[in-house]
Amino acid sequence: MGRKLLLEHIDVPGIETFDVWRKHGGYLSVEKALKNMSPDDVVNEVKNSGLRGRGGAGFPTGMKWSFLAKPEGVPRYLLCNADESEPGTFKDRYLMEKLPHLLIEGMIVSSYALGANLSYIYIRGEYMWILEILEKAIAEAYAKGFLGKNILGSGFDLDLRVAPGGGAYICGEETALIESLEGKRGNPRMKPPFPAVKGLWGCPTVVNNVESLATVVPIINMGADEYVKIGTEKSAGTKLISACGNLVRPGVYEIEMGISVEEFIYGDEWCRGIANNKQIKALIPGGSSVPILPAHLITKLATGEDRLMSYESLSEGGFATGSMLGSGGFIVFDEDQSVVRNTWNFARFYAHESCGQCSPCREGTGWMQRVLHRIVNGQGNMRDIDLLADINKKIEGNTICPLGDAAAWPVAAAIRHFREEFEWYVNHPEEALKRNYGMLKNTPTTV
Repeated sequence: MGRKLLLEHIDVPGIETFDVWRKHGGYLSVEKALKNMSPDDVVNEVKNSGLRGRGGAGFPTGMKWSFLAKPEGVPRYLLCNADESEPGTFKDRYLMEKLPHLLIEGMIVSSYALGANLSYIYIRGEYMWILEILEKAIAEAYAKGFLGKNILGSGFDLDLRVAPGGGAYICGEETALIESLEGKRGNPRMKPPFPAVKGLWGCPTVVNNVESLATVVPIINMGADEYVKIGTEKSAGTKLISACGNLVRPGVYEIEMGISVEEFIYGDEWCRGIANNKQIKALIPGGSSVPILPAHLITKLATGEDRLMSYESLSEGGFATGSMLGSGGFIVFDEDQSVVRNTWNFARFYAHESCGQCSPCREGTGWMQRVLHRIVNGQGNMRDIDLLADINKKIEGNTICPLGDAAAWPVAAAIRHFREEFEWYVNHPEEALKRNYGMLKNTPTTV
C-alpha cells in the first residue's frame, strides 16, 4: 500500500470533528510550530521539503513564501484558493468535506510562518455545503483556543474566515480571486506588482491551494528531511489525484510521487483498469487545461522508461510528446470516446468562463468553440482544422492570465495527436452526426 500523509484517517468515523481529529494527532503541527519554531524556521522547513504547489502550476511553495514583502506596520494575508473549478478536478472538495480540520491546521501553521493575522478560505460558489462544514470546524477551533487571540499562549493571533465566490472559474487565478474578495468583478490583474508585494487591499499576500496548505501539516510533523525521502528528487511527497472517466474505480487517491502512470491506471490499489474491458485511447493527466496524451505516449517515454506520476516525467518532451501533472485531474478516455467531441466540450467551457478582459482570449475562445461545433456536427472542412491551430497561436502567451493558454493547449494537443479523427469528422459528416446522437459508437480511426 502507498503511504498516506493526508488521507491516513479519512475513514475514521467523526474525523470531521475537532475531538476526533485531535485524538488522531490533530493540531500537533500547530503546537510544534508555535512553541518550538520561529516563523522563518517554518518557511525554511517548507522550502527544504521541496513541496510544489498542488493547484496546477507546481511552483515551489516555500520559495513563494520567501517572496512575501514584510514592510513595517502593514498587515499580511494568507488566502486559501478553494475555488476548485477545473473540469476533472475534485480532490480539494473531498479534502475539505472529509478533513476540514486538516486544512484549518495547515492554515494556522502557514499564517504563523507568514505573519498573517487574518486569513481567508475563498471557496467555490457551488460548494456551499462545504462552506457550512468549514465554518463549523472553524468555530470548534476557536472554542478550543486554536484560533483567535494568543493561540496556545504564543502571542500569535489569527482570525480565519470563509468567503464564497460567485461560481466563476476565472477566480481560481490568484489576482482575480483577490479582486473578487475585495468585492470587485473577478478580473485578473496585470503583474507586476505581484500579490506578494501588493495583493489583498494593497498589502503583501500569499495565495495557496487547499492541498498545498494541508500538506504543510505532515511536513512540520515529520520534518522536511523525512518528507523529501518520499517521491522523486523533483517531485517530493504525495499527491492527491482526482481520477475519473472510463475507469473501473474512479475516485480520489493519494499517491506517492513517482509511481508509473500504468500502475496507477491498472493497479489493484488504484483504478483497476479501464471499465467494461475496453482499451485506453487517451489520457488528460492534470485537468482539462493540460495537453491530452494518446495511449502510446502514456506507458513509455521516448527513452524507453515508464512515464511516471510526477511533474518532470509527465512534462518530458515538452508539448510535442508530454503534458503536465497540473491539478491532478486525471481523465481517462476509452476506445469508444470521441476526442473531437470532448475537445469541443472543453472549448465551450473556456469560452463561457473567459472574463473577456483580453481580446485574444475573449474572441479566440469563442471562435474555437464555434469552429469545433461545426466540425462535430458534420459541417466542417479541412481549412477549419488549420484555422483552429492558427487561433491557438494567436491566444497562447498573449493574455493577462493563463486562462487563454488553458483554452489553447487542449485544442492544439488534440489536433497534434488525433488529426486523423478531426479529418474523419470532416470527411464523414453524416456518420459524425450519428455519432453525436449515439447511433454510431466509434470513429473508424486508430491513432
